[in-house]
Amino acid sequence: MRRALELAQLAEAHGEVPVGAVVVHNDEIIGEGFNQVIGLHDPSAHAESLAIRAAGQRLQNYRLVGSTLYVTLEPCAMCSGLITHARVKTLVYGAPDPRTGATGTAITVLNHGSMNHKVEVVSGVLEAESAALLKAFFRARR
Repeated sequence: MRRALELAQLAEAHGEVPVGAVVVHNDEIIGEGFNQVIGLHDPSAHAESLAIRAAGQRLQNYRLVGSTLYVTLEPCAMCSGLITHARVKTLVYGAPDPRTGATGTAITVLNHGSMNHKVEVVSGVLEAESAALLKAFFRARR
């Protein structure tokens, strides 16, 4: 999670919403990413998406069975769907997202009853640090 926070700070340095993500498999980081929607002109370039894409390339597999995704902010609906399709085993996130969090805070996409894959969810890991980074970013933008 500390590496995800470092990546979130990198996102902020690029003028992006400070969210970072890493995928770990067999105790090794196999993918990482930070928000790049503005820089890449791509609304799907969320930290989770980029980390999962990198992990898939590293494993040469679109399934990330047995992996853990660490992300500083609760995933949105798009990323929750991606996490499910990638078959991530565990999601660990820092701050909840009351506006778009899709693991149960705003809506439930991840682990919805209709989904055929269930993800273990651990929330609140380094929550204060993750939330403080986001609050400072948005406060400076206002």
